[in-house]
Amino acid sequence: MLGWGNFVGLALEETVRTPSLRRPMIGLALVLLLASTTCPAAPPERAPAGQSWKRLTPAEEAVIVHKSTEPPFTGKYDRVFQPGTYPCKRCGAPLFDSDSKFDAGCGWPAFDKALPGAVREVPDADGQRTEIVCARCGAHLGHVFRGERFTSTNTRHCVNSLSLDFVPLGDQPTSGSPDPQVAYFAGGCFWGVEHLLQQLPGVLTVVSGYMGGSVKNPTYPQVCSHTTGHVETVKVTYDPAKVMYEQLARRFFDIHDPTQADGQGPDLGPQYHSVIFTSTPDETATIKKLIGLLEKRGYDVVTRIEDANKHPFWRAEDYHQDHYAREGTLPYCHGFVNRFGE
Repeated sequence: MLGWGNFVGLALEETVRTPSLRRPMIGLALVLLLASTTCPAAPPERAPAGQSWKRLTPAEEAVIVHKSTEPPFTGKYDRVFQPGTYPCKRCGAPLFDSDSKFDAGCGWPAFDKALPGAVREVPDADGQRTEIVCARCGAHLGHVFRGERFTSTNTRHCVNSLSLDFVPLGDQPTSGSPDPQVAYFAGGCFWGVEHLLQQLPGVLTVVSGYMGGSVKNPTYPQVCSHTTGHVETVKVTYDPAKVMYEQLARRFFDIHDPTQADGQGPDLGPQYHSVIFTSTPDETATIKKLIGLLEKRGYDVVTRIEDANKHPFWRAEDYHQDHYAREGTLPYCHGFVNRFGE
């Protein structure tokens, strides 16, 4: 059976698909929306360890946690078209850019594409539609529709305003911003990976070091001896309100050759292998998805996925940090290649 929330969503979003039914369907939706407020709701979700979520109002919680639908033409961002970014109301992760927003006439904010890796699609409980949720915290956003030919992408992300915030171009998030996160990538000489990942907006720091071996706090000569099992790795600290983990991972695959098994460019040896150390199941799933996309494009990916929780990161010697920035030169075995075709 469909719950009240499902009936409300179906009735409201049908107004876009069948213009002749717009008035009667909106009336029916509003009646059902009032009725749904008496239905018991599931307990609100809590932020996992290491994440900071905003406190929600009852109206926001009804949409974000309990998957209700706000009435059409009532949302704060329905008619906002100024330049900026739309982050998740709950966790602050960036979801949509203003360049992808368009007027669908449906009564809710409409976007023809999400930021890479920002939104996850799941089958709706009604068995008919596709729900969209924040990839970082799982907040309910709305639904995605395809085949309507509103824009060249042929896609409409129909989003509740209550699920969003808006950051005008040039403004910086202040209170309630999510805590910095950490990612680990190994793809050849850490000088080049460090230098190119530092240039990605939202990256706070990149530190060169070693992971994956059996010796505590190894030295560079030890790692080069091929007896410790370490790979040259960078530790990336980033602001998830400005850049998503998937964006970092995509950039990593674009700046090194994930098909080279014996090293990277002219640098050969096990310390130069392509490895991604993931800290959460979501990160692992993201990397597997990206590898699958590359394999579909014909790349024979040899990148390994290792558990970062089992392999401590050891900072490399000071003379390895910020090498190209200090020398004023460019990487000799790393460069940007658009492997995802985007």
